[in-house]
Amino acid sequence: MDSTPDQTPASSPDPDPQKRKEEANRAELTARIARALPEDGRIEPLEGLFLNRSSSPTEPLHAVVVQPCFCVIAQGGKEIHLGEHRYRYDPYKYLLVTAELPLTGEVLDASEEEPYLSLRLDLDPSLVSSVMVEAGHTAPPDGSDVRAIDVNPLSDSLLDASVRLVRLLETPEDAPVLKPMITREIIYRLLQGEQSERLRHVAVLNGQGHRIAEAVRRLRQNFDESIQVEALAEEFGMSSSSFYQHFKDFTGMTPLQFQKQLRLQEARRLMMGEDLNASTAGYRVGYDDPSHFSREYKRQFGRPPMQDVEQLRAAATGGVS
Repeated sequence: MDSTPDQTPASSPDPDPQKRKEEANRAELTARIARALPEDGRIEPLEGLFLNRSSSPTEPLHAVVVQPCFCVIAQGGKEIHLGEHRYRYDPYKYLLVTAELPLTGEVLDASEEEPYLSLRLDLDPSLVSSVMVEAGHTAPPDGSDVRAIDVNPLSDSLLDASVRLVRLLETPEDAPVLKPMITREIIYRLLQGEQSERLRHVAVLNGQGHRIAEAVRRLRQNFDESIQVEALAEEFGMSSSSFYQHFKDFTGMTPLQFQKQLRLQEARRLMMGEDLNASTAGYRVGYDDPSHFSREYKRQFGRPPMQDVEQLRAAATGGVS
């Protein structure tokens, strides 16, 4: 007779508690954004906090970035274009943009069953400076070159802070007190992470980074005017070669490429939003030759101007978030 005792199968170990918390946070972030935004579009439920939803992939569309921002995807996937550079992110990564750049955003992963859901939090440069001082961070060294956009893995602490930020939508009476605190925490976590140097450029008060950021703003404001790189470099106290290289390091483009992106994106917006024809839109953004404008436009967006606009009018809203 076999006297071997019964062998009770060993139970499988419980999942890692930290992993369970992370999965719960992602699920909560998705559910709360979906409740706050039940239909496709974009809203700003709290000042500087934008939520975005899309039930289908979108065409590449101009992305409005007016100040530094932190972007998190709860569900789906997106790609941001800056010139020839591509930055793809998803629920496991975050996007940080630290300057006004001519970006294009394209939702890649979205469906009716699992729509693209995301948030964007604008970061006030003065607040970044304040947190940086409190945390004991110094400004990046003068002349350091860091492109003003990148994607990095989303840490547990940043995900947790994002969830707490979105919870405020259901307790708006708490937002005036808690939102500034959570925003400061997010900035602090970013300063502690891989994008620390990039974020510190937001608070630079002197040096090359600040001068290039000012040059970027100047070009955005006057994109329809001819660029004299030598004069612009002299105005910011730099040699032409130094200005050219620092500008390219910061934006990923030369000044002329940067201006062209701004012009073509604004022309696209004018044709879509104000129903202008191609030649009028081209003239408004600084092109005197309609044929030259059409060639540049097709090279940038892959289709002639009016054909492109017809395709886009049925597309979902783009943007950075």
